[in-house]
Amino acid sequence: MDFTEASMDALRQEGDALADATVAALFDRGEVGAFNTLMRHVSSSGAPLPDGLPDVAREYLQATSAPPAWVDWEEMERARLFFIDNNVHISTALSFASMPACYVVPHVAKLLSATHSLQYPSKRMAETGQFTVYLMRPDAFEAGSRFIPAVQKVRLLHASIRRHLRHDDNWDTERYGTPICQEDMIGGQMFFSLLVLDSLHRLGIHLSTEGARAYYYAWRVVGAMLGVDQEAVPESLDEARHFLDRYMIRHMGPSEEGAHLTRQLIDLYEEVVPGTFFDPIVSALIRHLVGDTCADWLRVPRTRWDTLVKAVPHLLGVLETIEDRSPLGAWALDRLGHLTAVLELSSLTRGRVMHYAIPEQLKREYGVSDAVPQAKRWIPPAATVSA
Repeated sequence: MDFTEASMDALRQEGDALADATVAALFDRGEVGAFNTLMRHVSSSGAPLPDGLPDVAREYLQATSAPPAWVDWEEMERARLFFIDNNVHISTALSFASMPACYVVPHVAKLLSATHSLQYPSKRMAETGQFTVYLMRPDAFEAGSRFIPAVQKVRLLHASIRRHLRHDDNWDTERYGTPICQEDMIGGQMFFSLLVLDSLHRLGIHLSTEGARAYYYAWRVVGAMLGVDQEAVPESLDEARHFLDRYMIRHMGPSEEGAHLTRQLIDLYEEVVPGTFFDPIVSALIRHLVGDTCADWLRVPRTRWDTLVKAVPHLLGVLETIEDRSPLGAWALDRLGHLTAVLELSSLTRGRVMHYAIPEQLKREYGVSDAVPQAKRWIPPAATVSA
């Protein structure tokens, strides 16, 4: 697949027709409040839809109630096992690489600043973490799961943000394109898939080729369910590298919003780290994973830990050796990883289920199974040169 400036410019003008039409109808008919109230009771797939739900919402929920027909379930199971084997590392990559990567794209940082409070990045982190946990459960696509309703609500949330920013004159469409456009949705998919894999590689985590491909595939399925045009989505990791390189070259740079969001993210995680002595490791880990140029754009402070954090891959290598050679050690590390991820998510959500409601207005205050076989080790696709 060839990604050109023209093809990516075209993607900047496209939103999500189905979700956009649903949200427009709900607003035009004054039914957003009723929809949000009723949808708080719809948290698991297969549950009866509540009486009184607007017809347009009922039609949308029925049309989006199942994953794409083309899903390879064996590949999805490989992705789930890959996640189980690497859950704490994936959580680290999402927190310290994927989120800052969003902030290094100025128009994305501007959009995030306009749609949720700068003072509470924990909400977005909690939503992302909970969403990923739902995805990687064995019953994610079965009756009773929380994943499909979460996808349906996030898709409508994106559509409502597009509507608000267009109608409230808070967005320069000519300059930035459609809010949460197809190009940015695919870019986000790359941040949560390929960039996570890159970060695991940078941390020295042993990834099998099969596991890396499966993890990327799972996020392709997610993208399809979130309304991403599959005709434009990279199918392979090599194509994903080409897209991500071109996307970042087109858009990345410094911004006040990006620096502010990053500062709030650092503050959030420094609060989680016990005491103050280890606080600088948060900034050091972000800088290690996103690189000095992006870290400088985001004003990530340089610390005494910047050199020490480079030893993390060696430590993780020792732990992987224990895991590979000892079934008991593998079980213990898997349980530790699971508990760490659960505790991190619990601290962000404060034990609550995150609800993805349609905002009626935008305000700043709205603001263990068998492991994946360790066969051929995955090597990130080489960087591409943008034409």
